[in-house]
Amino acid sequence: MSIKIAVLMDPIENIKVAKDTSLAMMLAAQKRNWSPYYLRRQDLFMRDGRPCASVQQVTMYDNKDHWYDAEPATEMYLDEFDCILMRLDPPFNMDYVYATYFLQRASDASTLVLNDPAALRDINEKMYTAWFPDCCPPTLITSREDKLRAFHQEHSDIIVKPLDGMGGSSIFRLKPDDPNVSVVLETMTRFGERQIMAQRYIPEITEGDKRILVVDGVPVSHALARMPAAGETRGNLAAGGTGVAVPLSDRDRQIAETIGPELVKKGVLFAGIDVIGDWVTEINVTSPTCARELDEQCNLDIGSQFMEAIEKRLN
Repeated sequence: MSIKIAVLMDPIENIKVAKDTSLAMMLAAQKRNWSPYYLRRQDLFMRDGRPCASVQQVTMYDNKDHWYDAEPATEMYLDEFDCILMRLDPPFNMDYVYATYFLQRASDASTLVLNDPAALRDINEKMYTAWFPDCCPPTLITSREDKLRAFHQEHSDIIVKPLDGMGGSSIFRLKPDDPNVSVVLETMTRFGERQIMAQRYIPEITEGDKRILVVDGVPVSHALARMPAAGETRGNLAAGGTGVAVPLSDRDRQIAETIGPELVKKGVLFAGIDVIGDWVTEINVTSPTCARELDEQCNLDIGSQFMEAIEKRLN
């Protein structure tokens, strides 16, 4: 099957080869003799309602010193591609939303876009946990400081975080009798103007913040437990955490089997569910990572699993 697959991502020259899941996907596509293309957000344009982009066909290598070669840029209509992968990292701002509109037009013209542009707009990675309350720790989403204070008093030890962050940015732990409660809540909510999330602190974070990758509704066999650095509350790799592959527990599978099929219904074929202890804290759909680490530690090929899911839908 001759497939043209484009990947909309952040600058390819800046990726970290050992960690980049988009690279794993492109390598997997290439192994199938598909033709991978690369484009950035600023390469998109629309002419008379038809989405276009300046794209580069690329050859990918699993080499930390030289991971791609790119052909000269050429302009193509997005609906000329069989599949487009949306792999831009957050922040999820209006520029991100505008990019999904371009992809929506391509999807309307029968190009397979993953994850689905409408789902990317609808699924906030923090708030979507509200659809699965039985899987989550006690959680409050509000901009009201009085409600946040009451939640803190009720649970004594809580985590607060913005709804639009990534990589562990702006996550605070408020312990009992924490002297910084007022300033943290004022800053986070912008004095009551911005919605934020509060969750009961889960002490099992010391055993890792597990990233469970779900491909076409089915969990990968192992999760990446992101272990916090010394003195840290956050396990995120971007915050200095260390990733250790662990087999899925029965609870992990139960969670993934509850959430995975609902994601597929929305056109989300590649997602990352974040679990601490027995509880879901986030559901990542924009550009989930950790495939490379799991491939390396468990002899997996998650990119190929994803390509199989794509091929099934293209047939």
